Amino acid sequence: MAIPTTRTKTNGEIRILTEKCTGCGLCVSVCKDFSLVLSNGKVTINENPVFGCIGCGHCMAICPEDAIEVYGRTLSPEDLFLLPDREKAADYESLLTLYQRRRSIREFRDKAVEPEIIEKILDAARTAPMGLPPSDVNVMILDSVEKNRAFVSDFIRHLEGMKWFVSGWFLALMRPVWGKESDELFKAFGRPLFDIYINGMKKGQNNVTYDAPLVMYFYGSPYSDPADPIVAATAAMYAGESLGLGTCMLGAMHPLIQNGKKARKFRERHGIRHKSREGLFVIFGYPKVKYRKGIRRSFAGVN
Repeated sequence: MAIPTTRTKTNGEIRILTEKCTGCGLCVSVCKDFSLVLSNGKVTINENPVFGCIGCGHCMAICPEDAIEVYGRTLSPEDLFLLPDREKAADYESLLTLYQRRRSIREFRDKAVEPEIIEKILDAARTAPMGLPPSDVNVMILDSVEKNRAFVSDFIRHLEGMKWFVSGWFLALMRPVWGKESDELFKAFGRPLFDIYINGMKKGQNNVTYDAPLVMYFYGSPYSDPADPIVAATAAMYAGESLGLGTCMLGAMHPLIQNGKKARKFRERHGIRHKSREGLFVIFGYPKVKYRKGIRRSFAGVN
């Protein structure tokens, strides 16, 4: 049985061009499904793979003779491209500089993010590694302040119907269920967040997405690895930084549009296709502020 996603529920089809195969075995070594075996100096299909071809394309990408083609699971030989030379890739110092320069920006100039810049961000995010191909990450794009505001206004209306979620009686009721740490988080973070979101909008202040000219929401599907939208959002964030944009990840909205009938109706109104275990909003725009200093961060522990 094939591993299912929303995009396909069938295995990939591996075709071996026997006349081109030299039996080097590279494809066999990189196929972790064990779909390929060497037999009499040629690669053949294993009749007892682990899952069946998931369409990762490793075998097709590594074959020096173009002797393997994979079709299905949104993949075909037309999707192959030559890797850029290693000399063109960013070295560690360049990459670290990019990471160090990025800060969470919530103040933006009154300037739209150009369509070609948006497409470059998406191109970078598409390269993000995934749990299992084909990617089940979806992206909702709000490419203007007006679209951003309309979305947030509806989100605030949705939130106003959920204020009981951070009420004293509900938190007291749930404390034995979800424990001390969650109780502390809801009291110290959740309750003030509701207030600043709702009361800010009443004053004309968008404290949710900060009137950013570009908002991207990365979310998965019931089939996807929970990490996939997070990894894609991270790639998009750093791509935005490399293109001269200020960026900020926003994690608080996603869980508030996931559960219940009202949340489902909210998602439907905005074309959000699936309920997703994990998801992230990322805002982009040309920064109004400029930082001269960074702040050194640390892990809670490294063992």
